[in-house]
Formats: sequence, structure tokens, C-alpha cells
Amino acid sequence: MYKVMTAAVLAGAMSIAGCTMTDQERLIAGGIVGAGAGLLTASAFGANSNWTVVSVLAGAAVGTLVARNAQTGECAYYAGTDAQGRDRYEVRPCPR
Repeated sequence: MYKVMTAAVLAGAMSIAGCTMTDQERLIAGGIVGAGAGLLTASAFGANSNWTVVSVLAGAAVGTLVARNAQTGECAYYAGTDAQGRDRYEVRPCPR
């Protein structure tokens, strides 16, 4: 329960701080939050140290901002790979 509460507090702080962040800072924060989510997932499943490292790296990669279209206000985020191993990207409105 302690880990869940810590994660919730950190996520809340990051979301509030996101209002004053630059694009570069948001990119870094997205990687950190993703890595944290990967670490929490690995801990929840009781993964060994090798799988924990893989989970943290995958979490850091997924959700990272890779492109921003200033004209349309849309951002592209890395969303992992599909069943054929091709990279997938999710396009959604950029945070303000």
C-alpha cells in the first residue's frame, strides 16, 4: 500500500508541475514517469533483476513524446510495437 500511495503522490505532483514545464522538461518527465511505472509493474509481479531492468527501460520508452505539430496542436507518442514488430505511435492533443 505504501508503494501505491507514493506513486500516486508523485504522479499528482508531476501532473501539477506539468503546467509550468517546457517541452524538453515534459519529455524528460514522461520518460521518468514511464520508468517508474515499469519499476512498479516489475515489483508487483515479483520479477528478477534482469526483467526489472527490461521493464524500466520499456516503461521509459513507451509514452515518450516523439513529435509535435504546432499548427494542429497534436503530439505523437511512442506506443510500443505491434505483433509484427513495427513501431506504433499514438497521436493525441498536446498538453497545454
